[in-house]
Amino acid sequence: MIAIVDYDAGNLMSVKKALEYIGEKPVVTRDADTILKADKVILPGVGAFGDCMDKLNSYELTDVLRETAQSGKPFLGICLGLQLMFDRSDESKGVPGLSILEGDICAIPNDGVHKIPHMGWNSLHFPKESRLFAGIPEGAYVYFVHSYYLAAKDSGIVAAETDYVTHIHAAVEKDNIFACQFHPEKSGDVGLAILKNFVTL
Repeated sequence: MIAIVDYDAGNLMSVKKALEYIGEKPVVTRDADTILKADKVILPGVGAFGDCMDKLNSYELTDVLRETAQSGKPFLGICLGLQLMFDRSDESKGVPGLSILEGDICAIPNDGVHKIPHMGWNSLHFPKESRLFAGIPEGAYVYFVHSYYLAAKDSGIVAAETDYVTHIHAAVEKDNIFACQFHPEKSGDVGLAILKNFVTL
């Protein structure tokens, strides 16, 4: 069973529909027992870092998610879900993240040329082989919507990169932890293939 974590942060139904399209029957839930008993867990998210950490705390999900990360089961963060897995964000200074992985979420610099938020299709570069991107060709395009980006402390966990004003760690993979800054559920056939790689781990 795949659990999609519900903490009122949007994006849940599009993730659910994408998983159903590839033949899965995910459960959208904020019940701790259901999340902990799931075979795989997905943490989506759209919104502000601080507000969403407040929601995770209010629903008593922060420790549940940290336990999920330590359990060894596949755990995927999407967009803000990726950002929440890290230590801190320029968007909400002083608000600690989940600290499942080490790194900072930084504001995309305003160069006066590129639009922020970054909304659109960008190609991916893969610095290493990864299970999440198995069979995905170099340069594949995926869909982004974000104003903040990941700078991971350990470049060895970076599974995909892109460039928009600055160099962006677009996805990470470490043991059972996976996360994408882009939206696989909105990235056409490439995104569906990425989700299929995750659910077949």
